[in-house]
Amino acid sequence: MKKPVVDYREFRFSRLNTPQFAHMKPAILGWLFYFSFYFLTENLIPAEICHPIHCALDDMIPFCEYFAVFYVFWYLLVFGSLIFTLLYDVESFTRLSKFIFITQFIAMTIYILYPSRQDLRPEVFLRDNFLTRLMAFIYSFDTSTGVFPSLHVAYSMGILSVALKKKDLGAGWKWSLAVLVVLICLATAFVKQHSMLDVFAALPVSLAAELLVYWNDYWKPRLTGKKE
Repeated sequence: MKKPVVDYREFRFSRLNTPQFAHMKPAILGWLFYFSFYFLTENLIPAEICHPIHCALDDMIPFCEYFAVFYVFWYLLVFGSLIFTLLYDVESFTRLSKFIFITQFIAMTIYILYPSRQDLRPEVFLRDNFLTRLMAFIYSFDTSTGVFPSLHVAYSMGILSVALKKKDLGAGWKWSLAVLVVLICLATAFVKQHSMLDVFAALPVSLAAELLVYWNDYWKPRLTGKKE
């Protein structure tokens, strides 16, 4: 069995500044920032002042509870990616964390300066099954505000970006992950958690994070013809 590259059994908060655990400090601070601002944007910005996000494409996309599988799998994908890279690839963990926190910062800033909401959720479900009950549960705690851009999409793009750059990851895994990410992005619209405008808005946010994280040692050498 593959061993973790860092022995986290030795971790103590007092050792965050040591070389062994310094990579965890930005991640811990980043998640504290996110949950703090998530609380503020979710609870202190009333839905009445939020701008409704809607486009004609939203009306063409029906609610489909089967996409709940991919929507919920996103949580496992984010958690699993962070834990796996934390244990076995510290460099990828650091880059993924930076990508996520950059998109978080941009999105949270937009949520505050341009409060948004979506009014797309069905009032009643046409079918009663496990997946519709699952979505009803998600609706109960995940408000319909703070949606533009979609962090569901932005995080997924960051995970895919890190995976595509891993030289030791096979093409089959990369293609499978790419398909999964596309399905997750579509799922946000099919379960009526986001407008397609939220999906599209997440793409330039992801591009900004991509360039900030990878410009110097990945994109610049390729665009200038210089080797890494």
